[in-house]
Amino acid sequence: MKKEGLRKPSLVAADLRRPAAIDQLETLAKNEGFDFRADRAATDVAGMVGRLVKEAEAAAADLVIVDTAGRLQVDGDLMEEVRRVRDAFQPHEVFLVADAALGQQAVDVATEFHESTPLTGIILTKLDGDARGGAALSMKSVTGVPIRYMGTGEKSGDFDTFHPDRMAQRILGMGDVVSLVEKAQEVVDQKEAERLAEKMRKADFDLEDFLAQMQQMKKMGPLGDIMKMMPGMGNVQVGAKEEKMLGKTEAIVLSMTRKERRNPDILNGSR
Repeated sequence: MKKEGLRKPSLVAADLRRPAAIDQLETLAKNEGFDFRADRAATDVAGMVGRLVKEAEAAAADLVIVDTAGRLQVDGDLMEEVRRVRDAFQPHEVFLVADAALGQQAVDVATEFHESTPLTGIILTKLDGDARGGAALSMKSVTGVPIRYMGTGEKSGDFDTFHPDRMAQRILGMGDVVSLVEKAQEVVDQKEAERLAEKMRKADFDLEDFLAQMQQMKKMGPLGDIMKMMPGMGNVQVGAKEEKMLGKTEAIVLSMTRKERRNPDILNGSR
């Protein structure tokens, strides 16, 4: 949302069926600095949504997202509820959030949902494997509904626009250099990166710089995900063991004094 220049998004909780759903959405809104609206005492979901959306619009929200009850299978009552919610405020977009790990079941739900309440897009979560990427492409083919966004992890930073061409490249082992560069631009301090590059060029790169570089790389996400974006590296297995080794290396460097990190030559066997 920040990428698209939105200043005041608002989240409206409309899942009154699942315990803690409202609390989870409220926590997300608080962490992201979004406006949040809910009515825990409401029984008429559609009426509540219509009222809360108007309140959000009156408060100058430039985007209102309504989170309705989830469904693993198409249920008549839930579908009727969704239709009434839709009619209550006539949204510009209707997205179905689907779990890519469910495979064909997710495709079936999307197909039936689209037939009942026309979708404008699908958001695929748990899209952290190339095989699941293939399922995403087949979902678009079967339903005719475009995959608009994707989630590859549990953090809000793991949510991004879905690019079918980039996903196809990853499936074919060609990597995804464009996404890698975009991710680096988001999290890496350009001035710091230029400083480190200059030190490497002058052969003046010490352990203090190595630590800074490691910490910047960690901001880009799991090492395995980064490797998948690099051409020819998609089949390289990087899991919890390798991540743990990276953390261990960081801990070793952090155990040194700043003087030792800046002048590694003073380190000896006893240290």
